[in-house]
Amino acid sequence: MRLRHIEVFHAIMQVGTISGAAQVLHISQPAVTKVLQHCELQLGMPLFERVRGKLYPKPEAHRLFAETEKLHRDLQGIRRLAASLKGHAVETVRLVSTPTVALSVLPQAMSEWRKDFPGTRCELASHHTSEIVNALRLGEADLALSLQDPRHPGIVAEPLAQGLMTVIAPAGTWDESELNTPLSAAGLHGELIGYADNDPLGEMVVAACEAQGIQPVFRTVVQTYQIARTLVEAGAGMAVVDPFTAASASAVRVQRRPWAPAIPIQLYLLTAGHSPLSHGCRQLADSIAASARACLFRGLE
Repeated sequence: MRLRHIEVFHAIMQVGTISGAAQVLHISQPAVTKVLQHCELQLGMPLFERVRGKLYPKPEAHRLFAETEKLHRDLQGIRRLAASLKGHAVETVRLVSTPTVALSVLPQAMSEWRKDFPGTRCELASHHTSEIVNALRLGEADLALSLQDPRHPGIVAEPLAQGLMTVIAPAGTWDESELNTPLSAAGLHGELIGYADNDPLGEMVVAACEAQGIQPVFRTVVQTYQIARTLVEAGAGMAVVDPFTAASASAVRVQRRPWAPAIPIQLYLLTAGHSPLSHGCRQLADSIAASARACLFRGLE
């Protein structure tokens, strides 16, 4: 099957009519009919039953659809990449970050970087790491930030700053003399704020608790570390969070203690292996690294 055959075939499978496929593909109905007829002629068999203007896929069509679905997605990705490259003629820096880093590290970094690049357009977006990898691979982002190394063959992960997982609790939970002493799983008490089952840092915390013979119970479960921080600031419980979230918490409303055993957390700069960074992107990455280190230093004060 040719690429055009696949496009028409998939459009018909999705909408079920010649007219609908023509609208989806922005071509005429006769053109869709012609391509479908040519496709069936090449295959040597009909793919659809024609009943009162609608097309009903035969079993062979369903099997073919399953086999060509990945190729169709790849074609869409190539088009998105081509459009992205075409629209990149104007100097633009496209940065994608996980929510935690976007809120705790990026504001100060952007403020410093903008002093040297006042005329450069910068597009910021927030996604989870799996979506970030796709954006980089498709050329929809120039650089990205995450607390995870995705270990993807097409992605380069460069460490920018490192801190330690930290326990945060409402002010007054601990005596001042305890704040520099690491807290183990046995020290967790009261309302605990946890994370979704597929959260990598949350999984590390639960594994550390279980290794110490503690089975934590989370009655409040959140999607991001920043939500956990705001809940702790409001007095709704304690949480184990990344060092950047802990450092950005209100010093008046929140107390911090190192988590034991220590769990190092890296902030990674993610880039596509085939796309070297422009000067503006590299300078922004340097500003982010400096901002991240400053954030961690404030967290130690």
